[in-house]
Amino acid sequence: MSTIAASARIHPLAVVEEGAVIGENVVVGPFCRIGARVVLHDDVEVISNAVVTGMTEVGKGSRIFPMAVIGGVSQSLHEAGEDSRLVIGERCTMREGVTMNMGTVGGGGITSVGNDCLFLANSHVAHDCRLGNGIILSNNVMLAGHVRVDDRAILSGGCAVHQFSRIGRQAFVGGLSAVNYDVIPYGMLNGNPGLLGGLNVVGMTRAGIDRAVIHQVRKAYKAIFEGEGAIRPKAAAIRDDYLDCPEALEVIDFILADSDRAISSPYRGKA
Repeated sequence: MSTIAASARIHPLAVVEEGAVIGENVVVGPFCRIGARVVLHDDVEVISNAVVTGMTEVGKGSRIFPMAVIGGVSQSLHEAGEDSRLVIGERCTMREGVTMNMGTVGGGGITSVGNDCLFLANSHVAHDCRLGNGIILSNNVMLAGHVRVDDRAILSGGCAVHQFSRIGRQAFVGGLSAVNYDVIPYGMLNGNPGLLGGLNVVGMTRAGIDRAVIHQVRKAYKAIFEGEGAIRPKAAAIRDDYLDCPEALEVIDFILADSDRAISSPYRGKA
């Protein structure tokens, strides 16, 4: 049987399948469909004409707007109907037409989204993506499978992200950009193919990062990306110089980490 809190408000024209778990003060509007394995935590609002399906958990205070389909089966060619999950954190907003798919067994079985994320109209989160907190996906952003997006990254309208790519913390991706390779923390990427255009200084300042620290990160950025030589060896060579600057060290360690993709750079082609 479904577990529906007494304070929940389910519109008579909504369908809540047997087995769903509906928390306190949840609102489910007309013409919505809530699947049998869905958990809607307290204060979730599903406005109208939206579908929440699959083994999907939606965190407290999140809002789902009309025509969104949350928890659909992955679009992977290897999808075979195995059990998998979608877990969405607290206070997330999924605007009109947003789609989020569950994970796949081959990718760990889970697609996860952190807290306080905003997904604007028609943005897509594919199978096995891992998203942090405070992320913004603008209209029509497309994340392919297995993408990782770290905290407070902003992806502008219409950009597309290649599968298995990583986007670092507080990175900014410009509108209509093609993200073919990993984007460093605090990096700014624009164009098709996407090119690294420096640091997201505005975002760093808004996050309260001290100007002296920003100068240190910029110094490390120049040492890594300017001049001759491969990016990863240059990053490794300067790592010990920035042990007292966690932000610069974060950029360096992101570059040195194992990844399926190359690092985006200011130059065309692989870095």
